Amino acid sequence: MPLPRVLRRSVALPLVTVVILLGLAVWYVFSGYGAGLLPQSSWGPWREKSVDNWAVRVRVNSWSDAAEAYVHMGKAEDFTMEAYGTSAEATTVMDGTRFALAPGGEVTGQRPKEAGAK
Repeated sequence: MPLPRVLRRSVALPLVTVVILLGLAVWYVFSGYGAGLLPQSSWGPWREKSVDNWAVRVRVNSWSDAAEAYVHMGKAEDFTMEAYGTSAEATTVMDGTRFALAPGGEVTGQRPKEAGAK
């Protein structure tokens, strides 16, 4: 016996709503914006890099468009950058070096020009 028209309509709306919400949640996580919710096993190994006399460790997420970087200069200063879906930028307190981290794991650093230098 087929379902009455009213019952079919009442089942369809919640089902469509669940599918849309699930789709949005999957997009949020895998686009990079929700990379903090992904398991540790989805992150690649830490890679060491030197940027303008600063030591940088970078890792990239294999499931989404996201990267994390740990930047430090000995015991003087350290900070973490998270590029989840969009690029992240930070400036050091010690010497004013500006860092940029792209979601693909590329790290760049630029020291400010000295005042009065040509």
